[in-house]
Amino acid sequence: MLDVNQIMEILPHRYPFLMVDRILEVEPGKRIVGIKNVTINEPFFPGHFPGHPVMPGVLIIEAMAQIAGIMAYLASSEADREKVTYFMAIDNARFRKPVKPGDQLRIEAETIYTKRGIWSMACKAYVEDTLVTEAELKATFADK
Repeated sequence: MLDVNQIMEILPHRYPFLMVDRILEVEPGKRIVGIKNVTINEPFFPGHFPGHPVMPGVLIIEAMAQIAGIMAYLASSEADREKVTYFMAIDNARFRKPVKPGDQLRIEAETIYTKRGIWSMACKAYVEDTLVTEAELKATFADK
């Protein structure tokens, strides 16, 4: 549905911090599904961990936040689209399985609520059909 070039029109992130490769499905304001292809060429693998590469949990959360941010952006007004999205909170994060080179993360985010400019979203990351990470994230739009 959205390729990496379209994603870069929405998100300010760039290599090595862009954590979204494609958006597969989107219902603006309700639900989104995106992917992150995890390769051995990721800049964090040489140090995390030598001989046993594992994607850092904080970067899985970052991928979730970027995908959730795309959904919020697509559901927002033109005025909010001129603002920057700030990550506000992580609640109930659980890391269930390690993510390794060669895995493809499929990240699903659903809106729990939007109130007074704050978005709350339930996010889940899967490798194939296995849940690897889940968390509730909050974000808001603010002037640049």
